[in-house]
Amino acid sequence: MPFPNPLSVFFGLFSHDIGIDLGTANTLVHVRGRGIVINEPSIVAIDRANRRILAVGAEAKRMVGRTPANIVAVRPLKDGVISDFEVTERMLQYFIRAVHDRFGFGLPRPRVVVGIPSGVTEVEKRAVHDAALNAGARACYLVEEPLAAAIGAGLPIMDPGGSMIVDIGGGTTEVAVFSMGGVIAGSSIRIAGDEMDQDIISYARQVHNMTIGERTSEEIKIESGSAFPMDEEITVIMRGRDLATGMPKAVEVSSIEIRDAIAGSVEAIFTSIHQTIERTPPELVADLIINGIALAGGGALLHGLDRRLAQETKFPVYVAEDPLTCVVRGTGEVLEEASTLARVQTKLATRRPPR
Repeated sequence: MPFPNPLSVFFGLFSHDIGIDLGTANTLVHVRGRGIVINEPSIVAIDRANRRILAVGAEAKRMVGRTPANIVAVRPLKDGVISDFEVTERMLQYFIRAVHDRFGFGLPRPRVVVGIPSGVTEVEKRAVHDAALNAGARACYLVEEPLAAAIGAGLPIMDPGGSMIVDIGGGTTEVAVFSMGGVIAGSSIRIAGDEMDQDIISYARQVHNMTIGERTSEEIKIESGSAFPMDEEITVIMRGRDLATGMPKAVEVSSIEIRDAIAGSVEAIFTSIHQTIERTPPELVADLIINGIALAGGGALLHGLDRRLAQETKFPVYVAEDPLTCVVRGTGEVLEEASTLARVQTKLATRRPPR
């Protein structure tokens, strides 16, 4: 049996290896042996004049819609992939440094495991990989989000029986059926929570002739959005600007209206789930009748989604424990087991890019 590299052992003793759920809406960071230490919005505030980063995460989100013309709050990821490489790199750098500063070690650099959508291209994988390395990682490993979510949700993916995860994030919805540690059938669509927010913005414009912001639409979705009739339907106040007069406007909308507004996105997610089940071997479908479907991600918290999906598929459906953190907890568990990391990482070289 070969002896481990002494330098690698030294690094392992003092670096804080981290798992990152690099989400469209939120970035979560798990530190090996410490748990989840960062959960902040994937938003960066930038001074347009000199491209200087003014704030990252929760502080930047508070600036959305409230900044002067020269300051813009942006999301550097769109539909689960990097849309602004430089800003993503600097955001990752901020989070990696925050972890090491918090625990008192600046060096050596950590190993990083990043969850990525299963449908991304090789170019998009390379962008995430290189951004992590340039942000200060010693090595970067990429793990597909549905696999990380299944591990974080505690599904027995290494068993010969079938298990299924539906991970509904901000930018993408990931669907996968696992058996013996591999993906038997899966799909990835760029329709998820953000698309539902846009549905509500479009509804406000078309039906009530008013414009509302993304924060407002997200708050309305969380409070009154649903995929199945609620036991007691509720109403909320929608506040924005009247398109005709330019003056402030507030209207009362019901949860029934919001359910109708987001119905198109919900149906697209269900179609993706149906297509995945249709590609699943009959033996594993029989397992799913017993094991059911696990829901993860922020979209899993949409009122009545589990009941509606159970009605549509005839399978038991349940929301995983703490669905918002399933992916990052999965990356953390992968970090703990070197053999698991070697097995589940995507096939992408971990060499540092040329300078």
